[in-house]
Formats: sequence, structure tokens, C-alpha cells
Amino acid sequence: MATAGPQIGQAKSRELEGPQVLEDGANNGGNGISEEAAKNEPVPVIGASVPFDPPLYSVFTARQKRITVIIVSFVAMISPLSGTIYYPALTSLATDLNVSIFQGIAPSFIANYSDIYGRKPAYAICIVIYFAANVGLALQNNYAALMVLRCLQSTGSSATVALGGGSVADMVTRAERGKFISYASLGVTLGPALGPIIGGLLTEYLGWSTIFWFLSIFSAVLFSVYFIFVPETARRVVGNGSKLPPCLFMTPFQRIERRRNPAPESAADITTIKAKRKRLNPFAALKILSEKEGGVTLGFGSLMFGGYFMVLTTLPTQLEERFSFSPVQTGLCYLPIFVGSLCSRSTAGWLLDWNFRRHATRLGVEISKDRQQDIEKLPIEAARLQISIPMIYTTSLCVLAYGWTMQTNSSLAGIEATLFFLGLFNSGGLSGLNTLVVDTHQESPATAMAANNLFRCLVSAGATAIAVPLIDRIGIGWTSVFIAGVWLCFSPCLWLVLIYGAKWRQEKKEALDRAKQKETLPESGEK
Repeated sequence: MATAGPQIGQAKSRELEGPQVLEDGANNGGNGISEEAAKNEPVPVIGASVPFDPPLYSVFTARQKRITVIIVSFVAMISPLSGTIYYPALTSLATDLNVSIFQGIAPSFIANYSDIYGRKPAYAICIVIYFAANVGLALQNNYAALMVLRCLQSTGSSATVALGGGSVADMVTRAERGKFISYASLGVTLGPALGPIIGGLLTEYLGWSTIFWFLSIFSAVLFSVYFIFVPETARRVVGNGSKLPPCLFMTPFQRIERRRNPAPESAADITTIKAKRKRLNPFAALKILSEKEGGVTLGFGSLMFGGYFMVLTTLPTQLEERFSFSPVQTGLCYLPIFVGSLCSRSTAGWLLDWNFRRHATRLGVEISKDRQQDIEKLPIEAARLQISIPMIYTTSLCVLAYGWTMQTNSSLAGIEATLFFLGLFNSGGLSGLNTLVVDTHQESPATAMAANNLFRCLVSAGATAIAVPLIDRIGIGWTSVFIAGVWLCFSPCLWLVLIYGAKWRQEKKEALDRAKQKETLPESGEK
């Protein structure tokens, strides 16, 4: 770590002035020209037009990308972890409705802020709110205070999911985004599985109040690691990573490197910065929900997430009724979901990137991990949904198998096996939908993920509220039929996206172009 430390989070700037282009290229300042190749390059003539390749999409190395994605994934885990860590300790989850509303609304504000002003300032807001709420929860002994602080806690944690997806979109091209988005959303699927395990252990041996002390310490450690090792990635602030952020949000390694090498920034790299900053719009996420493609994709993803949460929230009660398990034993029964979700990161991510490459090769589009592919030339909906749709149908079969193995009082091994495959295919299907949402909203990826989070939290809140009454009325087996039936009935919506998505994107682009022309007309008139 000592030798690699100064490289973490540091994107070296380049200079394109006269002969220094060759010198900087030999030093790998960003254009990747080797020393041997530099010797064979012609020396540019001052005043002449010097052609050069478009700037790199991101100057961050593959190692930096991997470290960033791993860290933001673990930071994002605090959101679902905070919501499910109570499951072994609580028998009724009706009060979760109010919390889920806060969990859905808060990211809409913070994610839009991060798209404009940077990821690290947004993360700083999250940690202050989340840490203070957890300390307050650990010290309180009043039910009303518990509810208020729990809502505040959710406000601080929920935006981390959207910020993680935005960070990946900042650094990674579409050619390898399937894999990286899958790993970035790892915390979202691991949190619900790990939360009950940790909560069961803490509740049984140390008491429920230690849950909040654990979350305080855990979040403080995660955010410390984030601010030390992860650089600012927002493209409106640092472009492709070649421009340094404000000093307050630099990593320690960036500060050291700036003192050692205070080189000016390349004009080519500055062009990767989105010049015009939009005004903060807290309703930007709602605008995405109103789109044809965006609304359909997010809507179906929320139904998938809602059904998944119905299984997670009712599992403790079902296990207690059939096996009289303790909180620790109940928590351990979530392990198969954890393992299945973990396995899906490799399988689904690899398949998504493979299918993207397959379509690009078929159309003769060159694949580069360093430069962004034009979405207009590729059927991005087909590249993502051809992998997600089969997984979604398989998930429907898995939830049916889970419901009826539980209904017929089958062995614990049978129940756990169905939970493993449910975690595997549900996570894989949702990964494809997440990737498609980010692909089609490159200008504001964190806001797109926030819209995703908003829709899912609202639907999962309602699903959680009806889960227990529905099971009491018709049984867990027929409840699983209801969940799978909803998914199957609405699945044709994804086929519409697959068939008409490109057309809808083109219509949206033309509408935006017309709006921009109307904005420029008054300006030209004034001149």
C-alpha cells in the first residue's frame, strides 16, 4: 500500500504546448504514448494545426477504478443495512412506511446536488446527517424520538446508493459498465442479506441499542476510507479526472502530488468538463420518471424490488412460526441470499459486458475502454435487456419455489436453496436495469439512480405494508403466486422498451434540441 498510495485517487494533468507534448506522452501523462513511440512522432510546428485523438473518457487507471467501485459499494451498503438490521428484533414492520418515504425522497435532492457540485461534497452531507442520527438513536429511549431519528438516519444513508452509481458512470465507459455497475450495486443487495445476520447477533448478545453504535462506528470507518482514497469523479467538476477538485475535497495523495508536480492542465482535458452548470433542481428525479423509457424501466425495477422486499421482510416471521428460531438463527438464514447476490456480480456483470461487445462487433463499432461509445450507434436496450429479461422470468420461478416450499413445510435446506437462487437471479436482473438507466442518462447519472431509488423505496414501502396481512389471509404460497404474477403481467413493458426504446430516446433528444434552440434564440436577438 505504501508504494501504491500516492497513485490512489490521483489523475495526472497533461500539457499540450509545442514539443512538450512528446515529453508528457512519454511520462504517461494521460495520452498513453510510450517513450519509443514518442521518438518517432514528428515535432509539432508552432502555429500549425496539430491533430490529436479525442481526450480519454477517464484518466483514472483500472486499479483506481476498481478501488473506487469497491469503496463506494461498501459505503452504499449502509442504506439497506440500516433498514434491515432490525428485522430479527422486530416482529412488525408497519412503521417502516414513514421511513421508506424519507429514504426515497432524500436522494432526489442530494444526487442532483452531486451531479452539479461534486460527489464528495454530497457524501460529506450524508455522513454528517447519518452519523449524528445514529448517535442520537443509540442514546434515546423514547418511541417518538426513535421514529424521528430513524427518518433522519434514512435521509443520510439513502443517497449513497445513487452517488455510487454516479461515480461509476463518471469513470467507466459503456463497454465495461455492466461489470462495474454490478459491483457498485453490490452493497444494495448485500445489505438486506447481511443486515439481519448482524442485527440478530447484536440483539441477542448485546441488546438492540448496540445496533446504532455499530452503525455509527461502521459508517465512520467507511466514510474515512472513502475520503482518504477515493478522488472526486463528477465530470462537471473534474472532467475526465485530469482537473483537480477544490483543495478541501482532494485526497491526501492528490495534495502531495500537487505540491510535487504543480503542472498546468491540458486544454484537451478541460474540454471534458461540462462547462455549463445547471441550477439545482430537486425535482429532476421526478422528470426522469415521466419519460417513456425511463419511467417504464424504473417502474418495472421498482416492482421487482418491492416483491424482493416482501420476501425479506416476512422471512423472520415465517421461520419463527415453523422452526422457532432465535434472532441469530433467523439472521443466519439470510446467508444464501447473500451468497447468491455475491455470485450474481460476476455472472450478470460479465454477461452484460459480453452482450454489449457482441452487438458492437456485429455493427462494426470499435470497442474501447478508454473512450466512450456513441449510444446512438448501438442498440443499448437490447444489449442490457436481452440479459435481464431471462433473469427476471427465472426470478419469478424462484419466488414461486420459495413460497411453496415454505407453505408445504419443506425442509430448511429446500427453503435455503430457493433463497440462494432468488438472490442470484433477482440481483442479476436488477443489475441490467440499473445499467440501462445509467446508460441512457449519462448527463446526470446520480440523479437517474436517485429516481430509481425513489420509485423503489415508495413501492417497497407499500409492498412491506401489505405483505403480512396478505400472507395472513391467503398464505405464503399464494402470496408468492401474487408476486410472480405481478412481475409476469408487467414484463411486456420491458419488451416495449426493447423494441421502441431507441425510438423514444431519439424523440427525447429531438425535444431537448428544440428546447436548446429556443433558449439560444433570445440570446442571439439581444446580441
